[in-house]
Amino acid sequence: MDHQTIRRWRLLLGKEAENDRHTLSNNEPLNTFGLSTEELIRDDLLEHLYEPVHSANLSQSAPYLAHWISQIQEYFALSSVHIMQNDAIERLGLKLLLLEPEAATHIVPDLNLLSSLLLLRQQLEPRHLPAARRIIKNVAEAIMSHLRQPLLRAVSGSLNRANRKTNPRHHEIDWQRTILANLKHYSADQATIIPEQLIGYSRKRMHLRDIILCIDQSGSMATSVVHGSLSAAILASLPSLDTRLVAFDTSVVDLTALLKDPVELLLGFQLGGGTDIRQALQYCMEHISRPADTILILISDLLEGGRQETLHEQARLIHDSGVQFITLLALSDGGQPAFDQNNAATFSQLGIPTFACTPDLMPDLIAAAIEKRDIFQWAGQHDLQTHRHSV
Repeated sequence: MDHQTIRRWRLLLGKEAENDRHTLSNNEPLNTFGLSTEELIRDDLLEHLYEPVHSANLSQSAPYLAHWISQIQEYFALSSVHIMQNDAIERLGLKLLLLEPEAATHIVPDLNLLSSLLLLRQQLEPRHLPAARRIIKNVAEAIMSHLRQPLLRAVSGSLNRANRKTNPRHHEIDWQRTILANLKHYSADQATIIPEQLIGYSRKRMHLRDIILCIDQSGSMATSVVHGSLSAAILASLPSLDTRLVAFDTSVVDLTALLKDPVELLLGFQLGGGTDIRQALQYCMEHISRPADTILILISDLLEGGRQETLHEQARLIHDSGVQFITLLALSDGGQPAFDQNNAATFSQLGIPTFACTPDLMPDLIAAAIEKRDIFQWAGQHDLQTHRHSV
């Protein structure tokens, strides 16, 4: 066995291998092959997390915990840092990351870390909350910075197109667009463009569209909760939209008032409960005043805790009212989510597009809904299975 392979085995087996006099091959003991200084540092950092004897040392030393977080960022790739941070939560307990405020400032923003934090939020003591808020703030800002511009750009453009008039009054004419649309009607004899089609904008109403995001806060939906709620916070910044955010498990809570504060918004979720989707949809329906101008996005795996027949009837009533109703089985970068196949098939058969979606597609999905495009067709263009023919 070559020298490099032996070194890798030593790192894999840990320091206990140094005392093992057995050989891997050619009667060469493991401790014959020493590690470099950098490898020894990495080995020590791994040992404090993964070796049972030493893991208690990490948990009992909050100042060292902050140092450990800083060190793993220096000596490991970012992908490994995320894995180790999440393993630290599992092995040492999330609370330990919050005992020392300095530790939270060193944590790399990570969606899984935030999801774990939200799942265990109810177990946190008041003294842990300042550090928890710092972590939530850092991760939320990182996610929103990635989502904000694509979402605002797509939605603003769609709102403009949706509100464009083809028979505007003189003061409503958008001359730049009108000229571009009528270049083909240029008259050489008159040396002018004959505007056969006038394009303009109507006086904007307070809200051009009402958007309701209804989010399942059962434990399996943690990453979808984060992406969905932060998307709602961004949409709420647009005056042309009236955005409402509803969270549910076996009860319903309206979090619309928290949309201006992403940290408080995320803390408003209580992940891990049961599910009563019908009740949540009924609440949403009670707050719909303009069905034709309303977009309802249900984010749920459709694992209903109540009677499925009443859920289906409630969904049908909303769809038949003229609301543009879309169901996202997941809003995450993960693979195919677990969901109720029967409910997904029934929703699709009712005419409700039902599919999983990645956060990067969310801006275009909202834009398509605002423009009242066929969402089944939109999903097909993005290779998203809509379960229209599921059984």
